[in-house]
Amino acid sequence: MSEERMVKCVKLGKELPGLKRPPFPGALGKRVFENVSQQGWEMWQQQSTLLINHYGLNLRDPQAQKFLMEQLEEFFFGVGAQVPEDWVPEGEAPPTPSKKK
Repeated sequence: MSEERMVKCVKLGKELPGLKRPPFPGALGKRVFENVSQQGWEMWQQQSTLLINHYGLNLRDPQAQKFLMEQLEEFFFGVGAQVPEDWVPEGEAPPTPSKKK
C-alpha cells in the first residue's frame, strides 16, 4: 500500500492527507491538488452543494461553471479563507475550554 500524500492545507492550516489526484484539469485543479487536503475538499463539496441548490445552478451552463470556480478559488485561496483556529468539524467534540471568559 502506498503512503498517503500529505499537504499543508490552505483551508485548515495544518498537514493533512491530500487528494489522490487533481479534482479537475487546469491550473486551478493543480493548485487545489497541491494545497488542499481531502478534508478541506470535502468541506468545499458541501459548500458547492449549498451554492448549487441556493442559486439553482445548472452546471452545463458555462456561466454557472465560472461562478462556481470563482467561489472555489475564494473558498480556498481568498482573503480570510482559512477556518478559525478553534473550528471543529461537524460531529467532532470541541476542545474543552481551559477557562471561562
